Amino acid sequence: MAEGERQPPPDSSEETPSGTQNFIIPKKEIHTVPDMGKWKRSQAYADYIGFILTLNEGVKGKKLTFEYRVSEAIEKLVALLNTLDRWIDETPPVDQPSRFGNKAYRTWYAKLDEEAENLVSTVVPPQLAAAVPEVAVYLKESVGNSTRIDYGTGHEAAFAAFLCCLCKIGVLRVDDQIAIVFKVFNRYLEVMRKLQKTYRMEPAGSQGVWGLDDFQFLPFIWGSSQLIDHPYLEPRHFVDEKAVNENHKDYMFLECILFITEMKTGPFAEHSNQLWNISAVPSWSKVNQGLIRMYKAECLEKFPVIQHFKFGSLLPIHPVTSG
Repeated sequence: MAEGERQPPPDSSEETPSGTQNFIIPKKEIHTVPDMGKWKRSQAYADYIGFILTLNEGVKGKKLTFEYRVSEAIEKLVALLNTLDRWIDETPPVDQPSRFGNKAYRTWYAKLDEEAENLVSTVVPPQLAAAVPEVAVYLKESVGNSTRIDYGTGHEAAFAAFLCCLCKIGVLRVDDQIAIVFKVFNRYLEVMRKLQKTYRMEPAGSQGVWGLDDFQFLPFIWGSSQLIDHPYLEPRHFVDEKAVNENHKDYMFLECILFITEMKTGPFAEHSNQLWNISAVPSWSKVNQGLIRMYKAECLEKFPVIQHFKFGSLLPIHPVTSG
């Protein structure tokens, strides 16, 4: 079956007690293309991909409207994202000659930069306070780049890494899996879409028409998993406007398609060629497996993306330790 089943689950159930863990501020370790080998052999890579695939398995065949457990930690993460959303409302775009990259984004980002540790402190219990500076780095990295005013899959990966770290310190647990995707990640996507629209952010390192999407990748993976064994929706239906309009509230994948059609004009096959090709794949499980392979090749194994990834004690650069 799916690639996901051959992967170890994340270490969420065996977190290190905070007393014995030395937390550190994560930093970049991949400086040149040859360093990519270190990344692919690292504990961070194994834990990150394991986390993505465990969540992929967890949401399989489930609608966004499915009943699932919502823990206090999940509620606090949603509240954190609601704060970021409110700050967008409080920081309207400024008048400027350039249509793209509104400079008001830098004001919004400066507020997050200043408040990130306080925000993370609302989610992490006091006995784990030592982890806050390390975990907060991933939150700051997950919302785009304030110099270039752009956003891409590397920023999205930082948010997944932020959630993975919260699992590793035990704030999020195994039974939070569905809520991590459906409640937290979905809310994150809404806030990122609002950022992209409000400040007209540029796609970071976009392959344009040849990329899957200008900004995101993970919701296509998890969203295709949701649709596995669907009684009537097949991959060919996601290019059908009626099917998207009727089902997007239940499925992340279709929500992504709706956003693309709102943001882009012209024939779908022209502005989103990769997705158009995917609509010809016969089953959602094949789409899901193909997207996982594509994510590894196009995002996780690309130096321009991974050179920005930061490594600390929770997502370490050292090679995988067996055991």
